[in-house]
Amino acid sequence: MKIIADLHIHSRYSMATSKLGCPEYLDLWARKKGISLVGTGDFTHPAWREELKEKLTPAEAGLYRLKEEYVLEEARALQRQAPRFVVTGEISSIYKKNGKCRKVHNVLILPGLEAADKMAKKLSTIGNIHSDGRPILGLDCHDLLEILLEKCPDGMLVPAHIWTPHFGLFGAASGFDNMEECFEDLTPYIHAVETGLSSDPPMNWRLSALDGLQLISNSDAHSPSKLGREANLLDIELSYNGLFEAIQYGKGLMGTLEFFPEEGKYHFDGHRKCHICLSPEEAEKYHGKCPVCGKKLTMGVDHRILDLADRKSGFVKKNARPFESIVPLPEVISACVGKAVTTKTVTGEYEKMLQKLGNEFQILREIPIEDIEKESSERIASGIAKLRNKEVICTPGFDGEYGKICL
Repeated sequence: MKIIADLHIHSRYSMATSKLGCPEYLDLWARKKGISLVGTGDFTHPAWREELKEKLTPAEAGLYRLKEEYVLEEARALQRQAPRFVVTGEISSIYKKNGKCRKVHNVLILPGLEAADKMAKKLSTIGNIHSDGRPILGLDCHDLLEILLEKCPDGMLVPAHIWTPHFGLFGAASGFDNMEECFEDLTPYIHAVETGLSSDPPMNWRLSALDGLQLISNSDAHSPSKLGREANLLDIELSYNGLFEAIQYGKGLMGTLEFFPEEGKYHFDGHRKCHICLSPEEAEKYHGKCPVCGKKLTMGVDHRILDLADRKSGFVKKNARPFESIVPLPEVISACVGKAVTTKTVTGEYEKMLQKLGNEFQILREIPIEDIEKESSERIASGIAKLRNKEVICTPGFDGEYGKICL
């Protein structure tokens, strides 16, 4: 079964997230986007886990769907298949190793809510899992993986947004230079990594150390409307086991949907306070220091990959899975009509297009341009055509500032 999956998201129980981060709205926006499988996020949080138990009901083996009594009328009106949920959560490990402070985020994917109870019970003995849906624990990544293998052998650990400077496995500020330094003897149990918004597959192909791993992409959404910023294209049996085989061994992992990496918050080097954004080459000229204030620049993903890569830019990995670069439909509409994403003009056009043409991914990827022009406008149809042809102008993000994609 061909589906789109977004496995790394957050609920309203995580810091800096939307109040709409509840099962009802995750269900609604997954239908709008065309996502068939969505992670629950935040399984460690007791209140969120109880809400999931209340509002979800078992579907296929290891998966859940929203109970009918909780489905919003707006979702019913879309007349689309109910998305499935899989239990997931992100752990922030902050600890000292080999003389350096490490800050690494990992995504856990579990076969059910019973497994979530077991993991949460164990993690509650290590640190506070009540105050934040993405708990901060003084727990070595190696030890986190060891706990998962002990408590839930069928669970999966995927290092999250591996290149993010401050919280990625290979992050310039607090990560590692190789997988083995982080996970030691348990490294063979890591089968996949999440590439993050600021990198795309070709950037990751430059590291031969990643050749044996599955490259997956997820939104890390902090609100339901941000679902699917990045996602995975799967052709699997709709079950936890089908997902397990795809993530761990690549069976049915057909490719990914990607941000243009320049749009990510940490693509180039920079210093946001001084409005300084520099390419790796430019940053080298300033010896990694801000030319305005002299403070250390935040090294971007592009620079960090350059440092660790053992292959040249442009290298194409043999048998690499395809990927598509996308921009969320509201942003496309906004660029085409010259109005902000949050205006009634843009939101009204977005809802109209969903009603007349199909879900967001169908509109961005599949529906004929002439049909889009007929139901929307020549300008918006032209914008989507440019996006499909990658005819975009990119202004790179840096130091926590999102980049811009112009059509």
